[in-house]
Amino acid sequence: MTKTKTILGIDPGTIFTGWGVIKITGKTPHLESFGYIDLSKIKDPYEKLKMIFHRTVQLIDEYNISEMAIEAPFFGKNVQSMLKLGRAQGVSIAAALSRNVDVFEYAPRKIKIAVTGNGNASKEQVAVFLQNILKFKEIPEKLDATDGLAAAVCHHYQSKVLTGGSYKSWKDFINKNPNRVKKK
Repeated sequence: MTKTKTILGIDPGTIFTGWGVIKITGKTPHLESFGYIDLSKIKDPYEKLKMIFHRTVQLIDEYNISEMAIEAPFFGKNVQSMLKLGRAQGVSIAAALSRNVDVFEYAPRKIKIAVTGNGNASKEQVAVFLQNILKFKEIPEKLDATDGLAAAVCHHYQSKVLTGGSYKSWKDFINKNPNRVKKK
């Protein structure tokens, strides 16, 4: 029997929150769906957070999500923007935790490296690589959708690197696999 798992990737944002769902059968990722939550017409910042939470829960329930990968906020010069992004990320994480879904966080650069091999890749380059990996026909107008999908693909690749298991960090991997560590 082939083991399957379904990964939800989230690219948090306060105007558009991108998401992507892949199903892993054996070791092969297959595209389930991807899109974005359009928050551009919602003025109240708390209503935006509520919408992100509820839509994330809907996606988890609809696709029977096993694990969620989320892009970590990057450090920028605008503190207010970072705070808003952190809140968007927080409600996505809370939605996953409310459904007992394990959450894994990845830096934007790590996601780009996992998908393209280049940590400085543009959103467009990430989208093209994902199109080739997952064989979808059209790149969406809003690249937030492919950014969410990239988080899911990054997590799949990271899980493969860690021998197919689900680990929260290298420390977690070492603690669970002491026989695989060489000591000097």
